[in-house]
Amino acid sequence: MVIVGQALVSEDVFERKFACQINKCKGICCIEGDVGAPLENAEIDRISANLEGIKPFMSTEGLELMGHDTFSEVDEDSEPVTRCRETGECVFVVYKDNGLASCAIEEAHAAGKSDFLKPISCHLYPIRAKKYGAYTAMNYHNWDICSDACQAGTEMNIPVHEFLKSALIRKMGEEWYKELCEVYAAWKPRF
Repeated sequence: MVIVGQALVSEDVFERKFACQINKCKGICCIEGDVGAPLENAEIDRISANLEGIKPFMSTEGLELMGHDTFSEVDEDSEPVTRCRETGECVFVVYKDNGLASCAIEEAHAAGKSDFLKPISCHLYPIRAKKYGAYTAMNYHNWDICSDACQAGTEMNIPVHEFLKSALIRKMGEEWYKELCEVYAAWKPRF
């Protein structure tokens, strides 16, 4: 781990390469997994405040599962996550004509119907951020469903932290990201 400001950053964030290939994987990270997308408590409030703008972009199945605005639940660690359908999809998943899984929250934002982009856990993927006391641990999540993204990232030589620049700035701030890049520049000769 490397300390950058108030974050503990896994070396994998520097060493691994990544460039999402959503047209190949079809957004399967929104479908598979043990639980829904991790949510910060403030995000539950933000989604709730924007829900009327998000609902028109949701699928019938997602709306039925959500019922009366119940889009989140707690996992076995008592952490808030999005609810998932029995078939695995996040409550906010919608499918495009080409079979691509998309996010109703993100679509509502793009259409100007919501001021909330999407959960930071989704925006940061494949980095998983978790608060430990005063620090945020940032770990690379290695999942075989992202093998095309890893291959593309390697071919294009895009480190994870560069691919996730906007998400990392959203989470930690621009000054923190500049410091991260400085640490990376000093770290880079090691690999």
